[in-house]
Amino acid sequence: MAMTAFLDNSESGKALAKEPTRSFKNHVTPAVDILETEGGLTLIADMPGVSREQLEIGVEKGILTLKGDVAGAEHEDLYREFTLVTYYRQFQLPDEVDPQKATAEVKNGVLTLYLPKAEAAKPRRIEITAG
Repeated sequence: MAMTAFLDNSESGKALAKEPTRSFKNHVTPAVDILETEGGLTLIADMPGVSREQLEIGVEKGILTLKGDVAGAEHEDLYREFTLVTYYRQFQLPDEVDPQKATAEVKNGVLTLYLPKAEAAKPRRIEITAG
């Protein structure tokens, strides 16, 4: 079955136009959970098939970018329901986060990214001196 059959608009019988992106390559938006703790943010992204070597994480002008390529086995498919493509997602980071101290790990296709709060953003107690 051709891919256009899935994109067919049943009323007009015309194939729907593909949404344009900045890249010529297709990409998939990974599912992401973001958890907030006292110490910062934890971002958990599902990126099956992406290894540590194929993952790019960057921060530029307050924008966090996740990009992961999937390397599939070289073989001829008899039947395929989906194609392995690039994962791509961006987030606006809050000013309270210190991206310089971020850490990340990938295990079994799940990226866990720790974004600690900046020291200036953490709550602190101010001592009162006798006056």
